[in-house]
Amino acid sequence: MDFSLSPQEEAFRKELCDWLDKNTPELRQRMRRQGPPGGAPGAGEESPEAQEFTRWWHKKLYDAGYVGIAWPKEYGGRGATIMEQVIFNEEMAKHRAPGGVGGLGIGWAGPTIMAAGTEEQKKRFLPKILSGEEVWCQAFSEPEAGSDLANSQTRAVEDGDDYVVNGQKVWTTGGMRADWAILLAKTEFDPSVPRHRTFSYFLMDMHSPGVTVRPLREMTGAAAFGETFLDNVRIPKNLMVGQKNNGWYISMGTLEFERSNSSSAIQHLTTISNLIELTHKMERNGQPLSKDPVTRQKIAQFYIEANVGKYIGLRALTRQLRGQTPGPESSVGSLLAMELGQRIEDLAMYLQGPYSQLVRGSKYAIDNGAWQRSFLASRGRTIMTGTSEIKRNIIAQRTLGLPRYTE
Repeated sequence: MDFSLSPQEEAFRKELCDWLDKNTPELRQRMRRQGPPGGAPGAGEESPEAQEFTRWWHKKLYDAGYVGIAWPKEYGGRGATIMEQVIFNEEMAKHRAPGGVGGLGIGWAGPTIMAAGTEEQKKRFLPKILSGEEVWCQAFSEPEAGSDLANSQTRAVEDGDDYVVNGQKVWTTGGMRADWAILLAKTEFDPSVPRHRTFSYFLMDMHSPGVTVRPLREMTGAAAFGETFLDNVRIPKNLMVGQKNNGWYISMGTLEFERSNSSSAIQHLTTISNLIELTHKMERNGQPLSKDPVTRQKIAQFYIEANVGKYIGLRALTRQLRGQTPGPESSVGSLLAMELGQRIEDLAMYLQGPYSQLVRGSKYAIDNGAWQRSFLASRGRTIMTGTSEIKRNIIAQRTLGLPRYTE
């Protein structure tokens, strides 16, 4: 893949930078005026104030044509190149600008609908995903089927023009405020059929009767995830994506879209910049830690790995540039990004010494406790998008071609 930019892409970068230079001052002003989201430890991005702020910023991005940059124009996108989407991710990180609402819809549900949905589904859902009118969540994992997704027990039974769904999902990111969900449910109940051929993929209205979402409070104090209960929920048949009993393979495509996103590695580069600023604030033996050779070497290693992750993500784009979905090799970049994020947060805690115990609300907390919250949140990164162990299995079996381990 050629990483040099075309004249069109260079012009796009300049246009974007000019727009960000013009609009980020207002962004910073609103962030300062609003103060820490929610104003209380652990409230974070789940507070009503933060949600209102995110919707405001999303609308600015959308009105300027910076949401769904590589999506087709007929569905509300910009119709630009995938490389222009990469440029957007890079410049947003450099300007330390937040994303908008509906990251799951834009990053996972939308691309899956484009790849496997009907034309009717594309026209109905894609424009409202981009505009932020409808927010999406993912209903895959279950209490007894997280890493072993093929053990999912949620059932969808045909009844006239609908499927009636019963079951329970867990770790539903943003489920409490989502309008729609991508749902994996069992539609074949013959025990002789291989498990991977028993599931179908649905688009489920989260406001349907029978859908209940209970927030799951995390150790950060926030509740980004929900536990979702489905009690005789009716889903019209025209909201099935792809063919009946082919949902497992569509869901694997969704997870590959999720894992192929290069923005995590790009965000790490921004976090590393913040880490460097932290080394100038903290001192050991009368000198700033920015002068400590061991600290400098650790941060340099992080910088190298973050760039490796960035280029792995760009390499994965080759398949998309050819009109294909991302492949299993996307697990390599995802594994690197998730584990690197934890190590960066670990070092941030170490650099703060005793101050690492102080959280938001303490007048002595470094950066108002932002590092403490992100450190706690990072503990879940090696579970999200599939555990590190699952990703290593995927890399071994589907990328390296190693045999599956059996007793």
